[in-house]
Amino acid sequence: MLKQQTLDQLADMRLKDMLEAYRRQQEQPSILELSFEERFSLLVEYEWRARRNRHLQRLLKQAHLRIPACIEDIDYNCPRNLDRKLIARLSTGEWLQQHQNVLISGPTGVGKTYLSCALGNIACRIGYSTRYYRVSRLLEELVIAKGDGTYSKFLSDLKKIQLLILDDWGLNSFTSAESRELLEVVEDRNQQRSTIIASQLPVDHWNQILTDPTLADAILDRLVHNAYKISIKGESMRKLKAQTPDQSI
Repeated sequence: MLKQQTLDQLADMRLKDMLEAYRRQQEQPSILELSFEERFSLLVEYEWRARRNRHLQRLLKQAHLRIPACIEDIDYNCPRNLDRKLIARLSTGEWLQQHQNVLISGPTGVGKTYLSCALGNIACRIGYSTRYYRVSRLLEELVIAKGDGTYSKFLSDLKKIQLLILDDWGLNSFTSAESRELLEVVEDRNQQRSTIIASQLPVDHWNQILTDPTLADAILDRLVHNAYKISIKGESMRKLKAQTPDQSI
């Protein structure tokens, strides 16, 4: 009776993973060799790990990362000017705690998106909310939000995201209207949240695609001066990896 009561109470408290672990313990005669503290510790750890895993899966789902990339799978064998020590430092997540940015530049195919998503994956694993956007898609959603009256809420939701990833930055020059939208986004995040930007253009050339000089200065001031800069070089990794099933870049 006591055993069933315990099972019912665990279910009522929605401790389903602890409940499953408790049932498994009851099926293992050897569990009696452990002390009460050891058995209880195993139950708590099982529930804790399961909750952490569910939380991670929610963060990854909400992040909409373009590639299921992992920092551990980055290929350093091909010469791309990647600083292994810097990547290791970024993988600790300290820059997220300090609300710093990461600016990644390089030609097509060298792994900018992969590195951005790998850092996004790290952020999720640490417990930070993350969201990936292609810049063109973000601008489209901002226009739609203005049209349907949800603009303020959309900006507020963006501000809450602890890591915002903006990919394909500067494929086309930004109009003055688009520059103002981007300024709204980066201003809200300045010194409060982290942003990753991936672009084919070197950071020093970003002012050329922001056609309004005043807005360009304002945007770059909020992005560049509190950022790690990674300039990737070399051959297209897509071509080099085309003959292998490995997804690491």
